[in-house]
Amino acid sequence: MSEQQPNPYSGDNGAPGGPGYGYPQGYPATPGTPGYGYPATPPASGYGYPATPPAPGYQPTVGGAGIPAPVQPPAYGGGSGFALGDITIVGDQIMTPSGPMPLKGAMWNATDLSRTETKIPAHAIVLAIVFFLFCLLGLLFLLMKEKTTTGYVQVTVTSGGRHHSTMVPAVDAGTFPWVMNQINYARSLSI
Repeated sequence: MSEQQPNPYSGDNGAPGGPGYGYPQGYPATPGTPGYGYPATPPASGYGYPATPPAPGYQPTVGGAGIPAPVQPPAYGGGSGFALGDITIVGDQIMTPSGPMPLKGAMWNATDLSRTETKIPAHAIVLAIVFFLFCLLGLLFLLMKEKTTTGYVQVTVTSGGRHHSTMVPAVDAGTFPWVMNQINYARSLSI
C-alpha cells in the first residue's frame, strides 16, 4: 500500500489527535460555551423555537370602560355548522371529501348496520362455579350480563346530482338514535 497523504485542508496537515479534519475539538471548559456540540449563537425563532409574542393590536371596547367588545362569529347563510362522520354542514353547503353540495333540497338517509349482543362474561361463570361449591348462592353470578355493540351506522346524503356515504362507528345501543337525531336536524336545515 502507499503511504497516507496528509490532509491539505487542515491547518496542522491532519496530524492525529490534532484539530484537523474529522477530529472533535474537545469539550469546552464550561458547559454552554460554543464548541463541539454547542451552537455558536442562540437559534433564531423559527420552527420549534417560540418567537416573542406580537404586540396586541387594536381591540375595541364597550362604552370606553376597557371591556373588550364581544367577537361576532362569521356570517354564513343557512344554519349552524356540525359534522356527522366526514360529512360537514357549513353555512348553506354540505362539505364532503368528494366536494361541496348544496344544503337546500338535500336528501338524508341512515341505515343501522350495527348489532348488540348480550352474553354472560367469563368472570361471572368462574365466580358461579367457585361459589357454587361453597354455597348455593353462586348461581346468582349467572345473572350478570354484558352488552357489546359492534358495527356501523351508514349515513348517505344526495344533493345537486351528487351522492356521498359515510360510516359512523356504533359505540353503544344509543348510537343509531343519536345519528337519527342529527339527520333530522340536517333535514330541517335542508328545507
